[in-house]
Amino acid sequence: MSEVRVRIAPSPSGNLHVGTARTALFNYLFAKKNNGKFVLRIEDTDAERTSQEYIDNIFDSLKALGLNWDEGPDVGGPYGPYTQSQRFDIYPKYAQKLLDSGFAYECFCTPEELEAEKELATQNKQAYVYSKKCENLTEAEKEKLRAEGRKPAIRFNIAKAQKAFHETSMLKFDDLVKGELHMDTDLLGDFVIMKSNGTPTYNFAVVIDDMLMKISHVIRGEDHISNTFKQILIFEALGAEVPRFGHLGMILAPDRSKLSKRHGATAVSEFVEKGYLTDALINFVALLGWSPSDGQEIKTVDEIAQDFRINEISSSNSIFEYDKLNWMNSHYIKMLPIEELKEKLKPYLTKYNLNELTDAQYTRMVEITREPLTLLSDITDAVPYFFGESVEVEPEVQSEVLDTEISQNVLKEFVKQAKDWDFDEENLHEKLEAFRGQFKEQGIKPKVTMWAIRAAVTGRTRGADMTAILAILGKDKVLKRIESAIKQTV
Repeated sequence: MSEVRVRIAPSPSGNLHVGTARTALFNYLFAKKNNGKFVLRIEDTDAERTSQEYIDNIFDSLKALGLNWDEGPDVGGPYGPYTQSQRFDIYPKYAQKLLDSGFAYECFCTPEELEAEKELATQNKQAYVYSKKCENLTEAEKEKLRAEGRKPAIRFNIAKAQKAFHETSMLKFDDLVKGELHMDTDLLGDFVIMKSNGTPTYNFAVVIDDMLMKISHVIRGEDHISNTFKQILIFEALGAEVPRFGHLGMILAPDRSKLSKRHGATAVSEFVEKGYLTDALINFVALLGWSPSDGQEIKTVDEIAQDFRINEISSSNSIFEYDKLNWMNSHYIKMLPIEELKEKLKPYLTKYNLNELTDAQYTRMVEITREPLTLLSDITDAVPYFFGESVEVEPEVQSEVLDTEISQNVLKEFVKQAKDWDFDEENLHEKLEAFRGQFKEQGIKPKVTMWAIRAAVTGRTRGADMTAILAILGKDKVLKRIESAIKQTV
């Protein structure tokens, strides 16, 4: 195949998992690196578990990550439809082709009969492989079974395909990530490709779709390796070119168990809701099993695509380190242009009335509070004192700071002097410097002086630059809060 064509084919039975997002990313990077096409296909054959909500989530999550597809359900393309449930009329004719060529046969076994076979294998402590008892049924026998009301499934004939295209029962392929992989196909058993109700199984539908969509490389999770051997044989039996396969290691939680909700967010939309920037998330996910050649970890998707080499992906499992993601997200927040950051923070400030602040005040508030933010959502707890007339004082701050004699003296003197101050930042900086100096001469440390003012104005002893806070709040609000703090103490 001359053109590189890859695909991501999620099943819409849940929100887009971060593991699927990584698979999508590596496919996207491979396509961009090789001037190829990145295809989105929705595999929604499991009608009971499929919902439009999940399909929308897949679309929205991939777009949010910047992984825009060249062909797909919404944008179309030359090999559509790109939704599997709309392709059901395609699969039967290829199943018939396999029946006609002898690479498949009808199976009339009932679920009860198959269960009895499995039970017998268990009793004999053997791995279950289908008995092939329907392989050589005569037409008369088939008609008799149909007359009983049995509807046949269609099974793929493993042994016939293996014998036709390979010298032994050992099937090998060169994996793009893991190197040579092999399996004894005698252990596979003749698997169903079309169910008795006429719907295709996963392993059959995916081969037909990949074949008709001219997919050149299949990059997916290592949990599909056993499927790959089956799919290679189907490609060969249909006379189709077999794509190159690459299987990615799993993403594990820090405790090396399967990544699940108990470890934190797992869906892309959950990370976004919690306040992770998609640029940070995609950068982090790219490093799960792959390393940049220059050792520089902070990179855009385009920069990663230029450097990406699929044979350098680790074949081992990757650990999802939330601490590292948090560090990376914090870095991206610091790097974000202020106007963009202001917009991204607004969803986390809905409990406050932003109309209390002018645009200039809001800008300054973001400038002085962004430094410690790990998540965008951290802003909610960082800024309550910028809103409302009064402020909620933490109990410990009240007793250990505001209620002390030193603090009360500081606050009374502050009110006396600050009434005549201009509350622009430059002037406040000079006035506070002098104010601290005045108390320092009385043996009171500058930080104790500022603690008293900060506690009265913000209800806390730690936070953003105090001069900027006072300037944003303005003289009237500041004096009112400090006077309130004085009144609370007898």
